[in-house]
Amino acid sequence: MFHGDNGCRLVSMKTQIHTQLGAPPHDGSYDNEALSCSTIDITAPNSGEPHGGLRGSNEFILSDSGKKVTGDDQTGQLNMWLQRKARSAFSEKMIKKRLPILRWLPQYNSTDAIGDLVAGITVGLTVIPQALAYAGIAGLPAAYGLYGSFLGCIVYIVFGSCKDVPMGPTAIASLLTFQTAGGNVGKAILLCFLSGVVELLMGLLGLGFLVDFVSGPVSSGFTSAVSLIIVTSQVKDVLGISAKGTTFIEIWRNIFNDIHNVQVWDTFLGLTCIAVLLIMRIIAGLKVGPADDELKSKNHRIINKLMWLIGTSRNAILVVVCGAIGYSFQSSAVAPFKLIGDIPPGLPSLKAPPFSLTANETMSGTEESFMEMVSSLGSGLIVVPLIALMENIAICKAFSNGKPVDATQELIAIGLANIANSFVQGFPGTGSLSRSAVNNASGVRTPLGNIYTMALVVLSLLFFTPYFSYIPKASLAAVIIAAVVFMVEVKVVKPMWRTKKSDLIPGLGTFIACLALPLEMGILFGVGLNVVFILYHAARPKISVERLTSPGGAEYLIITPDRCLIFPSVDYVRNLVTKQSIRQSLPVVIDCSHVYGADFTAATVIDSITQDFARRDQPLFFYNLKPSVCAIFEGLSPADFVVYYREEHLDDLLKQRAYKPKEVISA
Repeated sequence: MFHGDNGCRLVSMKTQIHTQLGAPPHDGSYDNEALSCSTIDITAPNSGEPHGGLRGSNEFILSDSGKKVTGDDQTGQLNMWLQRKARSAFSEKMIKKRLPILRWLPQYNSTDAIGDLVAGITVGLTVIPQALAYAGIAGLPAAYGLYGSFLGCIVYIVFGSCKDVPMGPTAIASLLTFQTAGGNVGKAILLCFLSGVVELLMGLLGLGFLVDFVSGPVSSGFTSAVSLIIVTSQVKDVLGISAKGTTFIEIWRNIFNDIHNVQVWDTFLGLTCIAVLLIMRIIAGLKVGPADDELKSKNHRIINKLMWLIGTSRNAILVVVCGAIGYSFQSSAVAPFKLIGDIPPGLPSLKAPPFSLTANETMSGTEESFMEMVSSLGSGLIVVPLIALMENIAICKAFSNGKPVDATQELIAIGLANIANSFVQGFPGTGSLSRSAVNNASGVRTPLGNIYTMALVVLSLLFFTPYFSYIPKASLAAVIIAAVVFMVEVKVVKPMWRTKKSDLIPGLGTFIACLALPLEMGILFGVGLNVVFILYHAARPKISVERLTSPGGAEYLIITPDRCLIFPSVDYVRNLVTKQSIRQSLPVVIDCSHVYGADFTAATVIDSITQDFARRDQPLFFYNLKPSVCAIFEGLSPADFVVYYREEHLDDLLKQRAYKPKEVISA
């Protein structure tokens, strides 16, 4: 039954279905009768048609030629869809969207060039020592970190949409590479290629939204756990011992088992380097002179810039100094430090990634085909691209200044960059948050800053690799520890506690799971835990119960759910409505103002509730039910289903029902 404006009469649902809807017109269109109960006047002026001529789908569309394409003409619809996609794909707007370089290159000027030059060189001084160090995290020779740091930069210049992203190896991607490829060079290169392919396909299919399923607490827990694992993995190099492992617990167990082999000089150098890097980090943030920049003298500005440059280039300065120390012991019979060893001079050869492994290239001593290699990479083929996208999107959002971030374009950019890197023996990479911060602070103007970073990496490969072999492992470990330790997101705990304490559960759960389990299992556990919380909130909507008086003086009970009625929540809502209605013994109104959706299960429960109230001869009404939801409930033709849209109609409904209150049942 419905009740609305003067045009709405109280009629039985069965009668309404047969008399109001009637047979559909021959053209397949229909009138939405639920609109006739709305208080909104949408009747068009001088229009004799109901609802101002608003009608439903006619089940046909018009082609460009003006001809009808019916629902049965699937070929015609497919051809039209393909034509629209082709026109969209080759439009000027789409081409500039997919090739962002076309947007900024025509306006490129000398100011942009100077900003990109300074930023590119500054980032290059940061990326070289980090690349050497991150290769160690991936379990690969140091040269492979440099191999993955130059060709992808060129690709990102053309396809990247964020000026602050320097493409290359990152700490998280390196750790995931180690856990997926197990330190095998061939598998790491193939992982780079396949990750790029997956990222490219995700971008072409518009699957960038998948990162939305990883909530802030889960992302924080994952990042913090990864940071601790990376720090743990470098402790062995600081102590000068051998301790391998893939999980946090396993690494520490092996460290304690080998603790008796600690090397004093490695430990001293490693701890000293960490202290120096932290001090230099503080120096980068110091300012001399007045607080107001306009009052600073020229000398103040020069000193501040010099301190910032020294602090920003701290990794490169430290590696050069430690390399010189290592070089000074080359004539000694036994060097006091463990060195990273020989690095092949020159650029890597350009060749396809390995699609099979010989017996000499595997740990098992048996050949591996392409399918066997892919099988051994397992879930890393999905986890590595997703985490790479998460890192990149986090950087883009951090420096976007409120502008929207195109996740699809970033997927295409990092996908093509990783595919290119695999042809020069690189392992998976993405944008680095620490290097992006340096890039932004250095005044980068466009993605072209990557070309100067690439140039420094290429020069180092051509001329300086013989000297890299003298760098102590402890100094590279210190570089990683001093950079990664600040990725532990302790600062988010307090705001999370103040805003919503329950968000700490998926965050803490992800953190513990990533420490105890392989990272891909940890992140899946965190996402699954977050989904459980979402389903729980969907199954337990907040419901307010109030006892009110109508304009005519009749008491009634109004029950207001705060969200849609779907299968996890309907039984909970039904039990509460039944309990309160029996306890109060008053007419019940369910305020559906916040119910924006429903499903078949909800319709069956509503039908059952209306029957229960009818048997008790207790009025039940639905207030302000949206037409789309009303249509779902109509599907089961509930006999005593009453909807009204104006508060003053409640008294009319009660009078027509001739309701007499019964004695209230005590709780």
